[in-house]
Amino acid sequence: METREILLGNGAIALGIVESACQVVTAYPGTPSSEIVPEVIRFVKAGGFNTYVEWSTNEKVGLDIAFAASISGKRAACCMKQVGLNVAADSLMSCAYLGTVGGLVIISCDEPMPHSSATEQDTRFMAKFAKVPVLDPSTPQEAREMVGVAFSLSEEFKVPVILRPAVRVCHARQSITYRPMAEGKRKADFGRNPDRWAATPRFRLTLHAELNEKVMEIGKTFDGLSAHNFHDLEPGKKYPLGIVAGGVPYAVLRDILREEDRTDIPVLKLGAPYPFPESLASDFLSACEKVLVIEETDAFIELLIRDCYKVLGRLTGHIPREGELLPQIIHRKVSDVLSELGQQPLKKDEFAEAMAVVNSLELPIRKPTLCPGCPHRATFFAIRSALPKAIITSDIGCYTLGINMGAVDTILNMGAAITMAAGFYHSFAQDGVAQPIVSTIGDSTFFHSGTSGLLNAVYNGAKFILVIMDNLTTAMTGMQPTPALGIRADGSSGKAVSLERAVIGCGVEFMEAVDPYDLEKMNEVLKKAAAYVNDPGGGIAVVIARHPCLIAYREKALLKKKKISITEDCVECNFCIERFECPAIFRDQELGRTSINQQLCSGCGVCLSVCPTGAIVEAA
Repeated sequence: METREILLGNGAIALGIVESACQVVTAYPGTPSSEIVPEVIRFVKAGGFNTYVEWSTNEKVGLDIAFAASISGKRAACCMKQVGLNVAADSLMSCAYLGTVGGLVIISCDEPMPHSSATEQDTRFMAKFAKVPVLDPSTPQEAREMVGVAFSLSEEFKVPVILRPAVRVCHARQSITYRPMAEGKRKADFGRNPDRWAATPRFRLTLHAELNEKVMEIGKTFDGLSAHNFHDLEPGKKYPLGIVAGGVPYAVLRDILREEDRTDIPVLKLGAPYPFPESLASDFLSACEKVLVIEETDAFIELLIRDCYKVLGRLTGHIPREGELLPQIIHRKVSDVLSELGQQPLKKDEFAEAMAVVNSLELPIRKPTLCPGCPHRATFFAIRSALPKAIITSDIGCYTLGINMGAVDTILNMGAAITMAAGFYHSFAQDGVAQPIVSTIGDSTFFHSGTSGLLNAVYNGAKFILVIMDNLTTAMTGMQPTPALGIRADGSSGKAVSLERAVIGCGVEFMEAVDPYDLEKMNEVLKKAAAYVNDPGGGIAVVIARHPCLIAYREKALLKKKKISITEDCVECNFCIERFECPAIFRDQELGRTSINQQLCSGCGVCLSVCPTGAIVEAA
């Protein structure tokens, strides 16, 4: 019996994982990959399968677990976003050398633009760096199919395979049909072989040679016409322009050329771009005077094409060097290249007309901000009030938005809030300067990559305040549980890991937990922490600012909602708008003064302690 369902791209990937009889799935949440694991769990529960699924504490941990499952003979998948692959890179490089037994598929979701990431990096380069094959889907359905292809490739050539869907594949929706799935039944059977699985540098050289041979063999496989690498050349015909594309740009280009009825422009589709299909690309270039390469996120295919004199793309300035290749951009750039080559350009740009209409509306631009009632807002306000001269290092999470409050000075990567704080401390201490430093990190991020930095800082005598902003969830990526909650990916009970015990285990001697909604108490604890840091015998002071996220815990987070209003005593100092930055507080043009948007106000009441003139009050 067939089931037809409109699936999110990540749901289609999850379907591909489960129908490939994958038995172990690991992941760390991060947009645009976060929905894969919940969808895997949904399909697994529907089938009643014995599939192990976990939210790992970070991407390296997840890949290590998946690799161990693979070399025990089981199929395994590890999911993350593109910057997460940086965290897992050490493991990726080694497991490429060591090879696999059961299929190992690494799903790394790329994010051109970037919408919610630290970089626009292109996972295809990481695949080439590690010398593992990479597949680049154009649609949710193709992503689903490529999961199965990836498992087969991994088992045939004994190598990990990367699937790199971009955000427009992950978050697109497509109607997909599937049949009942079979459960993976492989039994774990690890064949002890220290020369391979515990290879020393001498044997790693041999393994590298083997990996190079695998890459060459896989390249021959990718060189043949297939469902994912193909072109539409007419035999013997020559073309003034051909286009090479893969991933989302191919899907957009295909629609544009179909709508324009431009059968005179051949397209080489590369859904499996590495190992690079040399012969297929050579045949295509031989038939074209010029070739335009349209790809995201960087110039990858463009660099691999040997006949660079024929190639137009990012490196020649014909395609933007950064940002997402939206349909209107691809339409305009293809048309520009056709005109440049003396060919008939594409028809009227309807995208430009649509954008002109949108721009004429003069819609307000609203920057992202912390939610009304977010406990992080109270925490940042207290830090700014108690320690106005502090350097504030921060991290990746909802609390990154503290930058709007002037409460974030640095963001490098996950865990760097702590390591950057240590770096600042040692730099200023070297000059004999007692610079106040506050590090802010979320609870999930602390478990992800904060402990090693904190251990290092304590060991090397750094002195600063670390504020762990504990909202009892991984809020930014979809409310996934943290290790402190003792809730596993499928909702079953795990063993809760105490945040306090983890901090103490790192050697910290000063630690206090406080509810940031109590601004007076929060200020008191911060000043006490500062006194400890400044004491000659002091060290790192940890303050756990703990209050549940209002979205994840609607009932628990706000036991009593207060109705807030602003009286005529308001002197329009804008302190509440600029320093507290709650979206429920705004300047009402009709009243001519600051007011409360009751539809947005959460009723947390924190702002009652914010106004310097006492004009913010609780209504009767």
